[in-house]
Amino acid sequence: MSEQILNGNRRAIARLISQIENDRPEAQAVLAELYPHTGRGHLVGVTGAPGTGKSSLVNQLAKFYRRQEPPKSVAIIAVDPTSPFSGGAILGDRIRMVELAGDPGVFIRSMASRGNVGGLARAVDDAVKVLDAAGFELIFIETVGAGQNEVEIAKSAQTVIVVEAPGLGDDVQAIKAGILEIADIFVVNKADQAGAERAVATLKMMLELGRPASRPVLHHGQVMATPAPASGGAKEQPPAGWDIPVLKTIALKGEGIVPLAAAIDQHLAHLRQSGELANRTQARLIDELEAILQAELMKRLWDQLPPDLLASVTIQLVERNLTPHAAGQILLAEFFKDGDGLNQDQAGSKQ
Repeated sequence: MSEQILNGNRRAIARLISQIENDRPEAQAVLAELYPHTGRGHLVGVTGAPGTGKSSLVNQLAKFYRRQEPPKSVAIIAVDPTSPFSGGAILGDRIRMVELAGDPGVFIRSMASRGNVGGLARAVDDAVKVLDAAGFELIFIETVGAGQNEVEIAKSAQTVIVVEAPGLGDDVQAIKAGILEIADIFVVNKADQAGAERAVATLKMMLELGRPASRPVLHHGQVMATPAPASGGAKEQPPAGWDIPVLKTIALKGEGIVPLAAAIDQHLAHLRQSGELANRTQARLIDELEAILQAELMKRLWDQLPPDLLASVTIQLVERNLTPHAAGQILLAEFFKDGDGLNQDQAGSKQ
């Protein structure tokens, strides 16, 4: 299957992504063969609150890149929310991109979030590897649109576009913790609606206040330097020399797409020239490794705990005879006692 994917076989690509989503063991064997061929595509994350027009924007960007000479190949992963009750997902983002259907240079895959927080499905990182190995030059990752907590995209993408829209709330929505820090490019979509200029002005003001370098300001008639703010958020501050643009678009009319595409290309060029691309790639891989270890350790923990011990601890927890912290320590002690990992004494001696 790996040879077919490297040759761009769409059915093979779709089949492997399905195996990844279903956590099939054979998928990892194919991914191991594909992995040396990854690292070439530009990973562009698109996030923002519901109703901002993310899907329409991605649709227009894909059409733009396909019209270039030579045209660039584009893959799109659109993550849709999963129902907490039925476990199903509508996968409606794909419907909005029907104009791209039939284009051999575009591959669209809808993925259900399956309850994962942060706006992404757990299988996204592996699906991106498949599309990267298949030779797609641009890979757009559109998050679920669940609100202001979608900072996970900063760990999966090289360029993050945060989409805002006027009329979705007060100005405070534009400065929620996390969202402001992860953006490499801000887009105010639906710019033909009332309040667009205000949204742009608010974002520019907050970016100016959040600049990492000190800058002179006029205070009571005297020039003073303001201190740099403390770093934080899901990603480090944007690399020095990159001024985060705030762009206006009207996705339904295709307006503002050319400067947005130019900003995307310029950001990639800046990442390469500054050396930040290698830093982000390393950070992304370390984060993925950490997530894999956490998931595997949790699986082993639940698989190896004696059912009677788990039931006993749960009863004591419900009856308030144990705190959640103490209950966790009991279960961890049971897990590590037979050499499945370091016990607390061994861990302390190796620090």
